[in-house]
Amino acid sequence: MFTGIIETLGEVMTTRQEGGNLVITIQSALAAELKIDQSVSHNGVCLTVTHIDADNYTVVAVAETLEVTNLGTLTPGQKVNLERAMVFNGRIDGHLVQGHVDATGQCISRTSQDGSWLYRFKFPAEFAGLIVEKGSICMNGISLTVFDVTHDEFSVAIIPYTYEFTNIQYIQPGSIINLEFDILGKYVARQMSVRI
Repeated sequence: MFTGIIETLGEVMTTRQEGGNLVITIQSALAAELKIDQSVSHNGVCLTVTHIDADNYTVVAVAETLEVTNLGTLTPGQKVNLERAMVFNGRIDGHLVQGHVDATGQCISRTSQDGSWLYRFKFPAEFAGLIVEKGSICMNGISLTVFDVTHDEFSVAIIPYTYEFTNIQYIQPGSIINLEFDILGKYVARQMSVRI
């Protein structure tokens, strides 16, 4: 479980295919604090640490993950949002995030607003029931509040801190982002669909 509060940016050092999987090596100051088999969120995707070497560590994204997320497009030099799994003895500053991406979305506009930034995204309409005005969404691992929600679009406002310390600063119109819809909404939708 995660909170959607990004700890740091990591840099993709290498990617390589191993069968249907993608092996990704990340450089990050977090590497020294990690252990093999720990979960780390990468752009909102929960991946397990398989190898650590000084300030680099390695994770593997399986074929199913690559089909649903933007991880397959990663290239050396790209920055990824990183968050270690939460500890259940403190505040949850974002919202409960599983690290299980539901779909990808696409940036359709980005506007500077004299100290903040307004982004608009398109998402698959089949998820419309899982997003509500002023609700939470996890986008590339970042816990954000959505507004101006339609059946297949939403907006987010980005404060300077989030802009500076996450990879949202690199998102431009056309960029593909990972989306995880709020787990509470998913449970409510499931319960409503199976009611007898």
